[in-house]
Amino acid sequence: MLCAQYNYLLADRFDWYERNRSPINACPLVCYLPELRDNPDYYSQKKTLPQLKKTHPWYGEIYSQVLQDIVKRVKVTFDRFLKGDSNGKRSGRPRFKSRERYRTFTYPQVKDGCLQGSLITLPMFGIVKVILHRPIPNGFKIKTASVTKKADGYYLTLSLEDATVPTIKPDFNPNSITGIDVGLKEFLTTSEGETVAIPQYYRKSLKRLRIIQKRVSRRKKGSNSRKKAVKQLGKQHKKVADKRKDFHFKTANNLLKKYDVVAVEDLNVKGLARTRLAKSILDAGWSSFLSILTNKAVNAGLLVIPVKASGTSQDCSSCGDKVPKKLHIRWHDCPNCGCSLDRDHNAARNIKNRAEGHPVLKAKSLLSDSRIVLEAYTEPVLRSV
Repeated sequence: MLCAQYNYLLADRFDWYERNRSPINACPLVCYLPELRDNPDYYSQKKTLPQLKKTHPWYGEIYSQVLQDIVKRVKVTFDRFLKGDSNGKRSGRPRFKSRERYRTFTYPQVKDGCLQGSLITLPMFGIVKVILHRPIPNGFKIKTASVTKKADGYYLTLSLEDATVPTIKPDFNPNSITGIDVGLKEFLTTSEGETVAIPQYYRKSLKRLRIIQKRVSRRKKGSNSRKKAVKQLGKQHKKVADKRKDFHFKTANNLLKKYDVVAVEDLNVKGLARTRLAKSILDAGWSSFLSILTNKAVNAGLLVIPVKASGTSQDCSSCGDKVPKKLHIRWHDCPNCGCSLDRDHNAARNIKNRAEGHPVLKAKSLLSDSRIVLEAYTEPVLRSV
């Protein structure tokens, strides 16, 4: 029902969009002008929900705020298509969703004390048994609850709030910095020479995936046996994705425990994923890892600095001279200064060197130097007093 309402509201937006725009930039002096419609904005579409429950009484079984969240979701999707996000980047034309693609509904507000032990009370849905991933700390308030259908069952996502917990670290050390170079031989190499092995979860599960994929292709389309095989295939793909995501979180956490500032390459992962190395790049999940690393750093008050990616493997990290080498050459030997080290280690050091000139780090270093000078100046005065 929510999927049908989403498609209806999106179609209403598209109808207004097609009627109120001109496909050409000129027209004859005598022409027919269609009657323009008012823009179906968030509030006008939300006002249609009471009438929807009268014409379609079965929608009365859905909580009102869940229906209102559908209107908000359509608004956000269409605004990104017309205007773009906060950075001005526009999304593609929104697509109508099938029942298989519409998987989540959200409660924007839930009552205090809705979660008791392993039971949660959802408005107009009832009491549902849940398996908690981890206990909710005391003092945290549950703000929203989202129910998502995945390959292996239903998941409940809770967003929590606690005003007493600081979300930003008061200060970070600009000297505690490292550069990382992501790759396919090793998942990443730091500027200190530490490496993290690449797990290759997808390639390791290819044999099992091929067996299930053959099972799907042999089943008759539309049959129940094919649906079971597709569900089994989805579960296997979800296992691979969960393992990769867990690895990304743990790797990002270990990096941010050691360093306050992490420099990374500003990679065009979408462009790299169109090359013949696409399978290995997507299996490594560079884009997902860099996104997780950035989000965790922001929440901890730390810093992730993207730097220009061109030339990090070709330039010497000691003298700066360019040492051309092809991709299969995995060792860096500089004829000028005699620097000899692993290619990825050299690239990580170059990434760190480029990040050290970042304006935020410079300002931080100047601030820390001024504190030292101020303390050195005021200490004798305080002692004399």
